[in-house]
Amino acid sequence: MHFELSQRFAAPVADVADAFCDPGFYAALAGLPKLGRPEVLSREPDGHRIVLRVRYRFNGELSSAARAVLDPSKLTWVEESVHDLDTFEVTFVQVPDHYTDRFSCRGTYRFRADGNDSTLRSAEGDVKVRAPLVGSSVERAIISGLKEHLDEEVDLLERWLTEA
Repeated sequence: MHFELSQRFAAPVADVADAFCDPGFYAALAGLPKLGRPEVLSREPDGHRIVLRVRYRFNGELSSAARAVLDPSKLTWVEESVHDLDTFEVTFVQVPDHYTDRFSCRGTYRFRADGNDSTLRSAEGDVKVRAPLVGSSVERAIISGLKEHLDEEVDLLERWLTEA
């Protein structure tokens, strides 16, 4: 299932893009609902690019139909992302720790200046869940949760930048 999402940050584009490469920012995400504390596994600078690997754990509620085919305790994944600090673009793939044959998600984030001191983040990608009868409903739930998470990152990132 394809998704396109966007958020606006009240901060300059370079500051926003840099924050998403900072392990300290991921520690600040621990307070967001439905996800456990993100764990930065690695951060590898490579010229104008940074390769980041972050483990996430789903802590939200699943429908009874989804729980019939998915164990909530096994909903963990590593997001592998490449942050290009020249173009302010990020490519990512989410690699599940379990259910590798049932789930795939990949896409891009683009950060663009939007006015004097604001940034527009555009996210686009594809989620695929291979599960009889419930696959498409789980995909919709994942995209809904992703939208909620990305929207909640806005206030958190703006506060984090002013406190840093």
